[in-house]
Amino acid sequence: MKTIIRLFALLLVLNNYAQQSLEYQKPSEEILELADVELAPGVQIDSHGENMVLLYRNQYKSIAELSETEMRLAGLRINPVTNIGSRTNYYTNLKVKGINDKEARQVLGLPENARLSGFSWSPDESMIACLNTTSTGVEVWVLDIAKAEVTKLTDASVNANMGSTINWFKDNKHLLVKMLPSDRKPLINTAIAVPTGPTVSVSDGAKAQNRTYQDLLKTPNDEYNFEQLARSEIKKVSIKGEVSDYLEADMYRGISFSPDGNYVMITKTMRPFSYLVTYGRFPSESTIYDMEGNKVKVVNEVPLDEVRPKGFMSTRLGKRNMTWRGDKPSTLVWAEALDGGDPAVETDFRDAVYQLEAPFNGSPKLILKTQQRFAGIDWGNDDTAIAYDYWWNTRNTKTYIFNPSTAKSILISDRNYQDVYSDPGNFVSSKNKYGRYTLTMNGDKLYLMGDGYSKEGQFPFIDEYNIKTGKTKRLYQSAYTDKLESLNSAIDMKKGEILVRIESKTEYPNYYIRNINKKNDLKAITAFENPFKSLENVDKRVISYKRDDGLDLEGTLYLPLDYKEGEKYPMILWAYPREYKDKASASQSTANPNEFVYPYWGSPIYWVTKGYVVLDDAAFPIVGEGDEEPNDSFRTQLVANGKAAIDAVDNLGYIDRDKVAVGGHSYGAFMTANLLSHSNLFAAGIARSGAYNRTLTPFGFQSEERSYWEAPEIYYNMSPFMHADKMKTPLLLIHGVADNNSGTYPLQSERYFNALKGLGAPVRLVMLPKESHGYRAKESIMHMLWEQDQWLEKHVKNKPKKEEKIENTEMLKN
Repeated sequence: MKTIIRLFALLLVLNNYAQQSLEYQKPSEEILELADVELAPGVQIDSHGENMVLLYRNQYKSIAELSETEMRLAGLRINPVTNIGSRTNYYTNLKVKGINDKEARQVLGLPENARLSGFSWSPDESMIACLNTTSTGVEVWVLDIAKAEVTKLTDASVNANMGSTINWFKDNKHLLVKMLPSDRKPLINTAIAVPTGPTVSVSDGAKAQNRTYQDLLKTPNDEYNFEQLARSEIKKVSIKGEVSDYLEADMYRGISFSPDGNYVMITKTMRPFSYLVTYGRFPSESTIYDMEGNKVKVVNEVPLDEVRPKGFMSTRLGKRNMTWRGDKPSTLVWAEALDGGDPAVETDFRDAVYQLEAPFNGSPKLILKTQQRFAGIDWGNDDTAIAYDYWWNTRNTKTYIFNPSTAKSILISDRNYQDVYSDPGNFVSSKNKYGRYTLTMNGDKLYLMGDGYSKEGQFPFIDEYNIKTGKTKRLYQSAYTDKLESLNSAIDMKKGEILVRIESKTEYPNYYIRNINKKNDLKAITAFENPFKSLENVDKRVISYKRDDGLDLEGTLYLPLDYKEGEKYPMILWAYPREYKDKASASQSTANPNEFVYPYWGSPIYWVTKGYVVLDDAAFPIVGEGDEEPNDSFRTQLVANGKAAIDAVDNLGYIDRDKVAVGGHSYGAFMTANLLSHSNLFAAGIARSGAYNRTLTPFGFQSEERSYWEAPEIYYNMSPFMHADKMKTPLLLIHGVADNNSGTYPLQSERYFNALKGLGAPVRLVMLPKESHGYRAKESIMHMLWEQDQWLEKHVKNKPKKEEKIENTEMLKN
């Protein structure tokens, strides 16, 4: 009888299908103790491994901060009062610590109520420039590392709305800063503005198959406001606070100095704007200037990029990815498509890479052709560079070593980039005489750092690569079996000094300097404490199991803190589906049992304190080999993954398989709704910020590049909305009202809820005010945790038996 009364009380709270006026709630003390902690600082370390800056911030924003004025234009979210991104993360305090210092020094002179962002090291790494956001605007400040003291350089008139904002001159004494233009016009309040006519969009017959971007321009008033917010004057600011003119007002986007500091490439946005794509695909013009702001040459003109050939590997025509060659004083490098940007075109080479030296008047020089879409270059010297390409459809990546002087290249790696066991690692880089990161070279030797995933576990490594022979030699491999050592960067490869991060299940990640040439030479440089003390004794392990078709799967299993052998517990399964083109890659293990137990805001780990088994990051591969695409059998594989996970934990004797919940965020929410619609495996579900009707994302979604009209049955079969009549399992839907992610409009959850409600399914919809795709406000996150906890307690832990359900139903009818 007590059970029925308790369920009835919860029912009154949770199952009222009408709208509820509910204030923000907080979760239980067990969860609150973990969710509301002071974070360890972020760490920035100079390239010599001599000094570090510790950056402190609040874990969450407040709902008041998220409620500040926001304009959503062309893919940007801007606070028009302060002129910086409205979702910017801010740091509130700084400390400086020499590597050999025992204690960090408090930085002096910080502004009151500091909100710091946009950190940028000076070329000599003696200073860091940053932005400080006040109630009225953005200022530039500079931190002197040696003095551990900051100085204000400008008033609150910086424009940080778009692209890079502060850039150092080579002399370490000046910066280029984007400032508000003196002729900025007042913005239009679009909420009250009287229209002067309709908005008309036109198609000339060219196919423009773009993703369902959000925050697009919609009206001429939006265009006007975007232009006003994008316009800046570029000023030259000295570290003494002296401000002088550099360039007059325009819609400046990117600013990039040449390695020798003698030139600067500045890119500006042009008209016409688009209502179909974000500002990154608006027309643009890139121009080279000298140090005095004199125009040297226009080096790239890019038209509006609305129309591309079909396919993820399509690209636009003309120069793209234009940047400076890091090992040369002032040489531009860019790629151009050789296939018309069309992946359907058959050709031996997809892209070509060209370079052009200062003063940029000669003919571009071809230095490389790639078989697939160009993906970047690690520069070395005149004779040696490393280039990469990739092809999404086959999940292939190729690595070339090439001679930039002769354009001769040799293929040194040709692999499936989802095959983590075969990953040779990344080439090690270090700062050269220009202050640019280029290949660390020792004669004919290069170096590689890898994550070290294998069948036996994860053992990060450093290899020596011989350019002449193409052979590698292992210099170091982490031998930890009870900890995880991550290789962060090389400080000095000749000395063997490496910056590493070491952690364990209960040991908070800290930084060390390891000398790989000396056995057991490990020097701690941070000593952050574990802020999640209540989880120190949690039983965490990685379990492996098989799907019905023999595919190897894994998940990270946590037992409840009050676990008693022989008892059966409810379980939460949390996952995110991933697509693969081969079973071998899909079955590889990437979970590490020695990772620190870190319950971030969206984690299910909190519930080990409430008597739940948690299977986190459960493998949910969706595989399509050969001509078959992964989504051709999406639902079948999804259910098979879910069943295999439950069977595996049930076989260990830990759970009551009638009391298993499933949850996920974004594509994981989509997964959750599908699992509840097409299986009887779960007692309840939690779906956060998902998409449920794929016809609303008709030109592809996630890793599906076929359009709705090419594969209507796929879109239909994969859409939980289309199968709402099959949903009988309790589902908690949570969504941010201001979701900006492509495809996951808040409308997705609202319409799905209406369908489920109309069909009598047990469902609850929680719309979080002001929140985007990831939730930020403390009030929102605490309430989300409360909602999830209440839902799990009612529908999973205290799920009534069949006879109790009948009694409870009769009680409600009476």
